[in-house]
Amino acid sequence: MDGKEIIVRRVAQELRDGMLVNLGIGLPTQVTNHVPEGITVYFQSENGLIGMGARPPEGMEDPNLTDAGGAFITALPGAVAFDSAMSFGLIRGGHLDMTVLGGLEVDQSGRLANWVIPGKMVPGMGGAMDLVSGAKRVIVAMIHSHKGRAKIVRECSLPLTSVRPVSLIVTDMAVIEPSDEGLVLMERGPGVTVDEIRAVTDAELIVPGEVPEMALAG
Repeated sequence: MDGKEIIVRRVAQELRDGMLVNLGIGLPTQVTNHVPEGITVYFQSENGLIGMGARPPEGMEDPNLTDAGGAFITALPGAVAFDSAMSFGLIRGGHLDMTVLGGLEVDQSGRLANWVIPGKMVPGMGGAMDLVSGAKRVIVAMIHSHKGRAKIVRECSLPLTSVRPVSLIVTDMAVIEPSDEGLVLMERGPGVTVDEIRAVTDAELIVPGEVPEMALAG
């Protein structure tokens, strides 16, 4: 199991029956492949769809059905389509139970930076600001560090997506929960020690005694 699969499997454990959930582009979309059995989750696409399914088989793509990143998706039976005004009304109106977003950096206070690297082309600002501000629960799904550079840092060097702290950070090495006191290390990745996590984390971590290893099904 590689690092990305560890992340999406662990994030999927946060899903609950009946939730309305938005998935960010890239890695978060893979969460649809690991929905726990026995529950129904309604995935929303910012493009105007509730009932988003997984990527279609090759040759079955419909150019009218894409996610926010332009990747092909499917519409499950019972799916509903609507315009962008309704879609962002759901997000800004606080109707999303959860969003899962990728991240470039998260700071000591749990604030996310994920929408731009200054000097690099931005294909579109997207709805990350609305999602972080409007969803009831915000989960960041990202690789813990990039080429040895920490992504969980004391202070973000990149522009913040929102000043609102996220709810949970899930990486290939750890599950971390922002709190009023700081970032709390809740779980370790498979075979990873607390010292190894600290070595690639710039922000200070609160370690509440024994830290359990992630329990990943399958």
